[in-house]
Amino acid sequence: MATKNNNLSGYNKESLPDVSGLRFGIVVSQWNKNITDGLYKGANSTLIDCGILEKNIEKLKVPGSFELIYGAKILAKRKCDAIICLGSIIQGETKHFDYVCQGVTNGIKDLNISLEIPVIFGVLTDNTMDQAINRSGGKHGNKGVEAAITAIKMADLNQN
Repeated sequence: MATKNNNLSGYNKESLPDVSGLRFGIVVSQWNKNITDGLYKGANSTLIDCGILEKNIEKLKVPGSFELIYGAKILAKRKCDAIICLGSIIQGETKHFDYVCQGVTNGIKDLNISLEIPVIFGVLTDNTMDQAINRSGGKHGNKGVEAAITAIKMADLNQN
């Protein structure tokens, strides 16, 4: 397990580039809202902590993780410099989990190929609700924080 010995919330603000003038979009799935709200809080507070003005962060809510892709396309039209996709897909009793995970992963990958800005994969794909809780502000930290740091680094890379 990749997060077993890693806290997802650790970062060194001084080592990050200054992207305070850039715009960030955060598209958030409303499915498993208790998890995605935690991811959003982690991502949003990290961007602000790293100098991004609140007015330069746009949030867009979508019904589920599959819709993150279309939501990211909308935010791209609104001139964001990087987009963070936040969702939570939890294994159930059917293959639906596999199809949604694969579709969302491929969709976000395709956006990174077709758009001129980075689109960050901040989607939890957990076997249990406990795993999702542990990665959205629980004992393993917050994947939303990790996604925000990745967005900062990738937005800076895209500016150079």
